[in-house]
Amino acid sequence: MNMRIVYHLGAHCTDEERLIRCLLKNRVALAAQGILVPAPTRYRRLLRDTAVQLKGAASDAEIQTIVMEQLVEDNQASRVVLSWDSFLSFPQWVLNGQMYTFAGERIRAFTRILPQNEAEFHLALRNPATFVPALFEKQRARPYEDFIRGTYPAELRWSLVVRQILAQNPGVPLVIWCDEDTPLIWPEVLQAVSGHADGTELTDTDELLAAIMSPEGLAQLKAYLVAHPPASIQQRRRIVAAFLDKYALPERIEMSIDLPGWTAELVEEITAAYYEDVALIRQMPGVTFIAP
Repeated sequence: MNMRIVYHLGAHCTDEERLIRCLLKNRVALAAQGILVPAPTRYRRLLRDTAVQLKGAASDAEIQTIVMEQLVEDNQASRVVLSWDSFLSFPQWVLNGQMYTFAGERIRAFTRILPQNEAEFHLALRNPATFVPALFEKQRARPYEDFIRGTYPAELRWSLVVRQILAQNPGVPLVIWCDEDTPLIWPEVLQAVSGHADGTELTDTDELLAAIMSPEGLAQLKAYLVAHPPASIQQRRRIVAAFLDKYALPERIEMSIDLPGWTAELVEEITAAYYEDVALIRQMPGVTFIAP
């Protein structure tokens, strides 16, 4: 049976493994729909080492069999979900004048491991004004001057990353959303990645909201949604937004930026460019954009 391989690409400093943790907790219910969610330990090193071995070439039947035996326990599955923010790059190599300079090429190398299977990509974007500081904290290996050398934060554009992914992987569906919107669109993101049927009840889906809301606020939100089931996705988003306005924890959603040369004016400039870039990406052929 031909399977579709779904690659959740991150990016770094967006998801922090919440998506794959949630899907793993629901793996039994998803498996009943032909959706497999292997543990990351089964494939991350395997795919990395295999991609290095192949050097961009398509794998032969023997390698495909070995990889599939590691990934798939049920050969009746129609969809396999893989998640790793280093599909695009390791953190220390993300910035090189632009972001993820070789993203398209790297992802194509991974899809060539299982070239007989359809692929599908999912990617969260983040405002470079907070992405760059978070990435600097994540890599920790180099001083800021070495980390940022040759890169001008105000010139960073996700659209360049998206263009090269599309160019190197023609015809592969690419689903994109903004990390800043994730609290409002989390159920839609989970469904887009997993492909589960409408009406499927997933459990343990509150980790993201629990990270940014007071426990009291989250409890009240959950009780309200039970007592007043939303009639539509948009209504649910309005309800969640209202509770976030009241119960969000400022220290969890506001980021203090303290990097050499970064001023309030620079942050505003980067942010304005990000909004323009997102508007451009939303119009790109081949992109499905999840927005509130």
